[in-house]
Amino acid sequence: MGVLTACGDTNNTLIPVSLNSRFNDEEPTLSGNGRFLALVSSRNGSSEITLYDLEEKRFVSLPGVNQRDAISSHPSLSRTGRYLVYITSKMGTPAIALYDRITQRNEIITQGYRYWVKNPQISPNGRYITFETARRGQWDIEVLDRGPNIELDLENSP
Repeated sequence: MGVLTACGDTNNTLIPVSLNSRFNDEEPTLSGNGRFLALVSSRNGSSEITLYDLEEKRFVSLPGVNQRDAISSHPSLSRTGRYLVYITSKMGTPAIALYDRITQRNEIITQGYRYWVKNPQISPNGRYITFETARRGQWDIEVLDRGPNIELDLENSP
């Protein structure tokens, strides 16, 4: 068994990966199967969400996730990393976005939601999303059910 580190010296028991950089890397989250690591990194000149495939030891493209006029943060991954939820903030107003890596569709799931939101988490199968909301003037937890007709993220899915 090896160990991954984000900083520090390496030795013979560590798995060599090109994950480390001289830039800030923060807010790491693993997919349920442990293959993908999503994090917020400044390695491309601005703070953005990146996805790293730990099995293939390479970064994975996320077209449409990081936009010039928005700040993206607080990623969360489903079981196989198919679904990514995160906070996107345009002009200081945070919203929760859902990205499907298979269809490469990105949607704001709190569109029209008038309250502050933070810390989204997606369930392993991708059906439920929890987040904190200031709807009642304090931070409460909400659970969003995406419904029974979504394509679930199961281990044997494509």
